[in-house]
Amino acid sequence: MKEIKISIVGFGSIGRGLAREVIEKRDFLLRKGYDLKVVAVVDKNGSEIDKNGLDLANVLDKNEFSYNKTALDVIYEIKQDIMVECTPSNITDGNPGLSHILAALNSKINVATSNKGPFVVAYDKIMESANKNNVSVGYEATVGGAIPIVNLVKSNIRADKILSIEGILNGTCNYILTRMQKEELDYDEALSEAKELGIAETDESYDVEGIDTASKLVILANSLMDMNVKYTDVEVDGITRITQEALMLAEEIDCTIKLIGEINKDEHLLRVSPRLVPFNHPLSVGGTLNVIMLNTDIAGEITITGKGAGSKETSSAILSDIINIADERL
Repeated sequence: MKEIKISIVGFGSIGRGLAREVIEKRDFLLRKGYDLKVVAVVDKNGSEIDKNGLDLANVLDKNEFSYNKTALDVIYEIKQDIMVECTPSNITDGNPGLSHILAALNSKINVATSNKGPFVVAYDKIMESANKNNVSVGYEATVGGAIPIVNLVKSNIRADKILSIEGILNGTCNYILTRMQKEELDYDEALSEAKELGIAETDESYDVEGIDTASKLVILANSLMDMNVKYTDVEVDGITRITQEALMLAEEIDCTIKLIGEINKDEHLLRVSPRLVPFNHPLSVGGTLNVIMLNTDIAGEITITGKGAGSKETSSAILSDIINIADERL
């Protein structure tokens, strides 16, 4: 039996979702040989700490935490195997997530995270720190929610060179475009519906302007294709100018319009833009689904489809990284 002590830094929708899944999956993980204990939970308003493992159901019910220790206090003072970083993403300077991740790695604590920002601005620095301190970083949840794209490439097709990647990497945009086409809604109506359902954030700009998709392209390009690119290397155009009439015209030629992110290493191309996609094409998925197509030198084309967002789906990727790290390091 492997005892795995983790902390959760950031207790919003993703952190709380992870806590619920840890409760739900406890018996299953124990049968698999993993005794997962959350020894600390940290939010901007305080922390809960128990070196023997927190009662997560009790923590989830609390309105106020018992301690005022910060994330850095917990990293430096609480014995743990893996720090799970779930604070909001910031692609300008990566903080506070970047500071948390580097502090953990330099304290020889492994990291699993859903936070895109640090990997957009400092992927090389993070990896250098992990290698120097002989610890691991799991970041599957930063790119495609429950879609295991990073682990697929790094574990299952390690002999393949990734030549290009294209896909739908934002469920909010895909939902809006799907509703505009199927229900003949205009953009504002579809966006309003997405907000009411909790699919779009109150400030939807990060999604609909293509920023989220572009951030994910940077992570994929650097981590899977060794391209050493920055966010400013991506051509970005969102969906705000797409009209319902444009979708109807696309339908006349058996196509839809999707927000596609694409990377081509040979052409040094990184682009996010609305594109015509034939209805029978693998990229033509509806609703909040994401889809990623890899073009490799040996296996050829590989396509993966799944739920790319949501606290439950993101928890799947984080838990997978936790178990992978435990197998590798503990």
